[in-house]
Amino acid sequence: MPKQWWLAAFAGAGLLLALASLAYGSVPIPVAEVWNALVHGGRGPAEAIIMQVRLPEMITAAAAGAGLAAAGLLMQTVFHNPLAGPGVLGITGGASLGVAAVLLATPFWSLLPIPADLVAILAALAGAVAVMLIITFSDRRVGDGVTLLVLGLMIGYLCSAVLSVLQAGSEAGALKGFVLWGMGSFAGVVLPRTPWLVLPVLVGVAAALGLSKPLNAMLLGDEQASTMGVDVRRVRSIAIWTTGLLGGTITAFCGPVAFLGLAVPHVARAFTRTADHRLLMPATVLLGAALALACDLLVRSAWTGVVLPLNAVTSLLGVPVVIWVLIGGRSWARK
Repeated sequence: MPKQWWLAAFAGAGLLLALASLAYGSVPIPVAEVWNALVHGGRGPAEAIIMQVRLPEMITAAAAGAGLAAAGLLMQTVFHNPLAGPGVLGITGGASLGVAAVLLATPFWSLLPIPADLVAILAALAGAVAVMLIITFSDRRVGDGVTLLVLGLMIGYLCSAVLSVLQAGSEAGALKGFVLWGMGSFAGVVLPRTPWLVLPVLVGVAAALGLSKPLNAMLLGDEQASTMGVDVRRVRSIAIWTTGLLGGTITAFCGPVAFLGLAVPHVARAFTRTADHRLLMPATVLLGAALALACDLLVRSAWTGVVLPLNAVTSLLGVPVVIWVLIGGRSWARK
C-alpha cells in the first residue's frame, strides 16, 4: 500500500467514526435522521440530542485528538525522545493548577460575574501560558534541549505538589469536581463554545505542518540541522509555543487527556513506515482525530450502559504503545 494512501485511509476512518459518534450512544439514532438533522435541522428529540449533545462532543473529540497528536510528534522530534508528549514541559500541569485554583478556591472566584466553566477554561489557559513563559525564558538562558526537557519535568512535579496541597485543604464537593475534571472528557463543551477550541487547534496544527521540513532536518541532530541552515533554537521555540497552544487549550476544555499525544505518533509511524514529517505530520493529525473519536465511542459505549472515564480508555491504547516503544527503543532511535 503506497504511503500516501494512509492519509486517505485515516481520513475515511475519521469520517466513519464521526458519523458513528453522532448515531450511536445510549439512544441509537438512524443515520438517515442524523443526516436530516445536520442538513435540515429540526426540533424533535433526535435533532436535539444530535445538535446539543453529540455534535459538540464529536467536534471536541476530533479537535482534541488531532491537536494532541500533532503536539506529541513535535515534542518527540524536537527533543529526540520517543516518550515525549504534550505534557512533558509541564504545560498540562500548569493548566491543571489553574483549574485547581478555580475549583478548589471557590470563595473568591464565585464572586466574579462569569460562568464557572468559562472561569475554569480561562484559568487553565493562564496556567499553561505561565509555564510557557518560564520555558521560553529558560530556553534563552540555557539553549539546550535536554536541560529544557528536565526543567519542564521539574515544573510538572512542582505543579503536582501544589495541587496535592490544594486538594488536602479543599472541601469534599470541590475536590470531587476537580477529580472528575482530571479524568478527562470530550462531553463538557457546548456547541456555541466549540469555536474557542477548534480555532486555536487549527492554528496549532497549521503551525506544526509548517515545521515539517525543519523537523526532518532535526532528525539528524541539532548540530547537523544547524549546518543545513536550520535555526534550531527558533524551530524549537515555535514548536514549544505551538505545543503550549495545543496542550493548554485542549486541557482547558477537556481536562488532562492521557497518552493520546504520546501514543498516536508511534502508531502513525508504524502504519506509514516513514519519518518524513511532510507525510507523517498530516497522518498523525488524521489518526489522532480518528482514535480520539474511537475512544469517545468507547467512553459512552451503549452496549455496556456505563460511561467510562476517558483517561482509562486512552490508557488502554497508550500503555501498550509505550511498552512497545521501550522494548524497541534502539530500533526507534536508529529510524
